[in-house]
Amino acid sequence: MENKIAKNPSATDGLSRVDGRLKVTGKAKYSAEYYTKGMVYAVLAGSTITSGSIKSIDTKKAESAPGVISVITYLNAPKVPGYQDTPAGAKGMLRIFYDEKIWFNGQPVAMVLADTFERAQFASGLIDVTYNKTPFETQLTKNLDKGVSPHNAKDYLRGQEEAYKTAAVKIEQEYLVPTNVHNPMELHAIIANWDGDDKVTVYDKTQGVVSTQRNIAQAFKLQPANVQVTAPFVGGAFGAALRTWPHEIAAVMAAKLLKKPVKLVLSRADMFTAVGYRPHTWQKIGLGATADGKLVGISHQATGQTSVYEDFTEGVVNISQLMYACPNVDTKYRLASLNVNTPTPMRGPGEATGAIALECGMDELAHALNIDPIELRLRNYADTDPLSGKPYSSKFLSDAYKMGADAIGWSKRHAQPGIVMENGWLSGYGMASGMFGAYRGAATVIARLLADGTLDVQTAVTDIGPGTGTFMTKVASDVMGIPAGNIRVKIGDSSLPPSPTQGGSAITSTVGSAVNDACVQLKQKLKELSGNVEGGSGGYAQILQQHNLPAVEVTVTSKGGPDMAKYAMFSWSVHFMKVLVHPTTGVVKVDKAVSVADCGTIVSQKTARSQIIGGTIMGTGMGLTEAVVIDHRYGRLVNNDFANYHVPVQADIPQCEALFVNKPDPYINPMGAKGMGEIATIGVAAALANAVFNATGKRVRDLPITPDKLV
Repeated sequence: MENKIAKNPSATDGLSRVDGRLKVTGKAKYSAEYYTKGMVYAVLAGSTITSGSIKSIDTKKAESAPGVISVITYLNAPKVPGYQDTPAGAKGMLRIFYDEKIWFNGQPVAMVLADTFERAQFASGLIDVTYNKTPFETQLTKNLDKGVSPHNAKDYLRGQEEAYKTAAVKIEQEYLVPTNVHNPMELHAIIANWDGDDKVTVYDKTQGVVSTQRNIAQAFKLQPANVQVTAPFVGGAFGAALRTWPHEIAAVMAAKLLKKPVKLVLSRADMFTAVGYRPHTWQKIGLGATADGKLVGISHQATGQTSVYEDFTEGVVNISQLMYACPNVDTKYRLASLNVNTPTPMRGPGEATGAIALECGMDELAHALNIDPIELRLRNYADTDPLSGKPYSSKFLSDAYKMGADAIGWSKRHAQPGIVMENGWLSGYGMASGMFGAYRGAATVIARLLADGTLDVQTAVTDIGPGTGTFMTKVASDVMGIPAGNIRVKIGDSSLPPSPTQGGSAITSTVGSAVNDACVQLKQKLKELSGNVEGGSGGYAQILQQHNLPAVEVTVTSKGGPDMAKYAMFSWSVHFMKVLVHPTTGVVKVDKAVSVADCGTIVSQKTARSQIIGGTIMGTGMGLTEAVVIDHRYGRLVNNDFANYHVPVQADIPQCEALFVNKPDPYINPMGAKGMGEIATIGVAAALANAVFNATGKRVRDLPITPDKLV
C-alpha cells in the first residue's frame, strides 16, 4: 500500500477514549474478573533462601487444611512437555516446579490449590521446607568484575577508542541506576481451563495474546489454534507482560492436573520477583569536546544484572552510538549474573537507563565548557544517522528544543548553579534528550461494513493503556468518513486476525497502518459495487441496501515497504524540568515539567497527551523515588510493597505540559505517525538530575535523588 499521508480533516481530533465509559463504570473485564463454574484458586509459596536446593518439603499440613484440593511441588508436578526442549545445564526461562534447585529468594517452591482464595493463602503458610544452602551474590556493585560480554551485544567502535581522553575539555563519571519494578495497578492474573486434553482457554494479563497463545502451545505441545487467549483489557504493564512467565505455565499445568478451571492472582510482593524489572545497572561515561563544544569522543560502558539461570540484555549503551554527531564512539556492555530473578524490558528499556549517563554527561560537559546545554546539543546535532549513515525518515528535534525551552521559561535559567532562590527554596532548570527506534511490523485487520452503516474493525492486538481502540477508531473514521460512534473495535482475542505484541512503541504504526489499508480497500470494494462512493455511513448503507448485502468485508495484512530499509527511523523527545530543592532538608519538588515529542503525526490528541504525561510521571519515579532494596546478607527484598517502594503520588507531580511537533514522517506509514510510548520516559530522569544540579550545585549520580544525598 502506497504511503500517502492522510489529509482529510476529522471531527474525531478530540476523540475521547472509546472504552473510557466501560472502565470508569467497572464494566471493563480484566483477567482476574472472569468466573468459570467450579473455579479453583491458586496461591504460590516462595523460597526463603537465595541459592541452593530443596532438601525436603512437607505439604501434609497444607493438604489437610480446610478447602485445600492439592499442593503442587517439583515432587508431584505434571511434566510440561516443552520443558524438555531446554538441554540440561543450558540457560533459559525458569522452569517452575521442575527440580529442587533454588536460584533466587522468593522463587516459587509450591502452589496451593483450594476452593477459595483465602483458604489457599492460609494453607500456603503451612508448608514446611528445609534447604541445602549454597553461597550467593545479589549485589551488583561488588560483582562488576564478573561481568561478561553477552553474545547478542558486541562491543562497538567508530573511529578511535577512548578518543575523549585527547579532547581539550573532557569529563569522566560513573552513574548507578537501581532496580525499578513495573508495579502496574493491575496485578498479574491468569485463569486457565482445559477442554479435554488438547484444548485450553486462558484469560490472562498479557501484552500479546498471539505470543501467549504461541508460548503456551509450545510449552504443552498443542496446536496454537487449540489455545484460546483472551485479554481485552490490561490495567498497565510497561513491559512486565511482554513474555509468558512461569506462574502462567503453573496455572495451565494445575488446571490440566485437576481438570478444573484454575485462577492465579499474584500478590503485590510476588510482582517484585515474578514478572521482571528494570535491572540495576552501573555505567561509566567519558565525553570529550573541543573548546567550542564539538564532540571529539564518546566512551560508554555499562554492566547490568541478570539472573544466574537466564541472560537478559538491553540497549543501555546504544543511545550513545546514535544520539549525536561524533566521529569517535566506543561502547561496551556486560552482564553480571546474580541470584535474582530475570529482568525484563521496562518502559524506555535500556535507552532510559543509558540516557542517564549520556544526557547527564552532556550536562556536565556543558557546565565544564560554560556552554548552554541546549546549545551544546545543537552544535552536535546529527543530520544523518551516525550509526548507519542513512538519512532520517524525519527529524525535527531542533524544533522540539525550541518549543520546550519557550514553554519552560529556559531563558530564566542561571548558568551558575546553586544561587537562585524562590521563597526559601533553591530553584533550577534541567533538560535532556531522548530517542527510540520507530518501527512498523505486520498486522492483519478485518474491516466489516454492515448494512446499517456500522463499521466493525477487528484484530488480535491488546491494549495495555495507551488507547489502542481509540486510535483504531480515529484512523478508520478519518479514512471512511464515518462518525466514531458508528465504529466498533474488537481486540484482545487470539482468535482474531494476528497482530504483534504491544511493546516497543510500534502498535500505532503497525496496527494503525493495517486499519488504514483495510479501510482503503473497503472503500474500493464499495466503489466497485456502486461506481461511486458517497462518504459517510448513510451513503455506504445505501450501497449495501441497493445490492441486498448484509455486509461488505475485507481482510488485509499490512506491513512496511522498501522505505523501511532506506531510512533511519526514530522518534525523538526533549524533557525540561524546573525543580525546587529545600536547602536544609534536601527535599526535591518538581515545580514544572514540559515534554516535547517529535514522533510524526499525532493520530489521537487526547491519548497522545496521556502517553507523554504518563511517561513523565514514570521518569520522575525513576529519578526521585524508586529503588528496590535488598538485604544482601540474605538476598531478600525488604521493600516489596507500596508502603516502602515509593512510586510518585499525586502530590509529587505538578501540572505536566505535553507538546508535539506534529509533523508527519513521509515514509514510515500512511498516517505519518511514529511511536511515543518509550520516548515519553527516556530522558526524564536525566532532566531531573540536571535540574537538581542547577538548583544546588550538587551532582547526584546514584539514583534516585533522595534528600539524604543532597544534605
